[in-house]
Amino acid sequence: WCTGSGGLIGFEDLCHRVVGSLDKNIKVFVGADSGISSRVVTFCKTICIHGLEAHGFYFFSKNKIGAAQFPNLISRITEEARISIELAEILTTDYKIPLEKIEVHLDVSPYENSAATSKFSDMLKGYVVGAGFDCKIKPNAWASQSVADKHSK
Repeated sequence: WCTGSGGLIGFEDLCHRVVGSLDKNIKVFVGADSGISSRVVTFCKTICIHGLEAHGFYFFSKNKIGAAQFPNLISRITEEARISIELAEILTTDYKIPLEKIEVHLDVSPYENSAATSKFSDMLKGYVVGAGFDCKIKPNAWASQSVADKHSK
């Protein structure tokens, strides 16, 4: 894992830092995005901390997978949602961060829009909400849409 300023941090240390921030009026925002090239899909997952009493900070991790495993848009954005849910579940299960402190951000457009991801937004939101997490999509999904996007290219 990396800090927003480019330093390296172990996942356990990252989680302890997040847990240590919980007494401040903060929320934990989880998101993922992907960037595709001809042979590789780069997935970036983020954990962002922000709140009234805490300065914002974030962490990210990237993973490269062969593009053949994700041949279309729906397979990539479903994987982004799965990655985000899995990360949020680790935070709630292993580190006891309360569900109400976590918000999952999906890099998909609202159903009403005519963007490529619009037709999948209700399904993916249902996936996240069904897992027990609050969910935001564009334009309110900054953890995926801005932070993860920055590091997935």
